[in-house]
Amino acid sequence: MARVRLSVAERRDELLGAAVEQIEARGVAAVRISDVAAALGVSNALVLYHFSSKEQLVAAAFAHAAEADLAQLGRILGRRSTAERRLRAAVRWYAPTGQAKGWRLWIEGWAASLRDPELRRVAASLDQEWKAELTRVIEEGVAAGEFPCPDPAAAAWRLTAFLDGLAVQTTAYPGSLSRSAMLRWADEALARELDLPAERPATPGPDGHRAPAPAPTPVGPPGPEGARVDGARTDGARVDGAGPGAADS
Repeated sequence: MARVRLSVAERRDELLGAAVEQIEARGVAAVRISDVAAALGVSNALVLYHFSSKEQLVAAAFAHAAEADLAQLGRILGRRSTAERRLRAAVRWYAPTGQAKGWRLWIEGWAASLRDPELRRVAASLDQEWKAELTRVIEEGVAAGEFPCPDPAAAAWRLTAFLDGLAVQTTAYPGSLSRSAMLRWADEALARELDLPAERPATPGPDGHRAPAPAPTPVGPPGPEGARVDGARTDGARVDGAGPGAADS
């Protein structure tokens, strides 16, 4: 069966999509041009026609995945609602339990960018865009008198750094923290930055609708069976059955 003829732009998007999947599966260091070609049933030469090197392909794939999430962030923050509502929605979406970018891909990109100047440039530019979007809406909320924030840019930096660090921990050590705890911590981080009352995060109900999460139980020492009241176990097993995972886009 003959392959459908694609335009240059369509072919490029197809190659980038395959590259993202291969990077997530194999890691930046191990992925090869031939892996991407084999995934699509095309030649190595075709991949190299569009991307002259593995480094260029990896940087472009990283940007391809991140820009899709930046567009979604823009849609969330561009809704006709209060700045507080938009920021809460964005933080919950961006958190490791949300539907944002594949955290495994971002972590791979951060690590590889230490040795790859092109990837470092792309990652830094995208990171600045994330912070700029959050800063803009925080400034809108301050101007509207919704909340105080003496330095919106610094607040966006701290909030992003907290969520990124939480994602690294939960991706590297899956099952170490419950989904409800992560959502609560993400919401509390935003509340601290904007001097807002903490709002209990919503969790999906059995019918797919979102309902208020149960009030958190204070963290205590491990019980006799290794259970901890914050949703994790000292023996590594899950208590609430909801693994945090890294949300892939």
